[in-house]
Amino acid sequence: MKKIILLYWGLGGNVERTANQIYNLFDPETIDISDVVSFDVNNLGKYELMILGHSTIGAEDWQEAKADNEWNAFFRRLEGIGKTNIIAASFGLGDQVLYPDHFVDSLGIYKEEMDNMNIPTIGSWPTAGYKYTDSDGEKDGAFFGLALDVDNEPELSQERMEKWTSEIKKILKI
Repeated sequence: MKKIILLYWGLGGNVERTANQIYNLFDPETIDISDVVSFDVNNLGKYELMILGHSTIGAEDWQEAKADNEWNAFFRRLEGIGKTNIIAASFGLGDQVLYPDHFVDSLGIYKEEMDNMNIPTIGSWPTAGYKYTDSDGEKDGAFFGLALDVDNEPELSQERMEKWTSEIKKILKI
């Protein structure tokens, strides 16, 4: 049985590319990958961990997001399945240069969604080495998941992904 489902959105850009890079850091016998729209939440019970991959939109944009926002729709479907034993981890893409006041805010939004559904989260990541002014995705010197800036720090992304997935593997004992 595979232990991990890696879910991501959007398609065809940095998030999908990064999701595939993270997927490739795991043994294919332990992980499946799917975009969030195609995934049937009724299959979630087959997994121990769901990794959520996303890009940052500012919190003010999230509040005003259209009803057809794919992550909103996913979270509402997830609420509908009731109690599950799954845990969650998250990686978020952001831009420290263009959006230093909202760097990886989505990590905080996703953490809040998981907390509201009583889904434990793992995979926090240190904020040291990043250059941003504010983020809803961190608390007390740690991001709520892996923070990546593939536009401005592509040379650091691979090493960060390798270290983060290594920690996930240790927690899952795979």
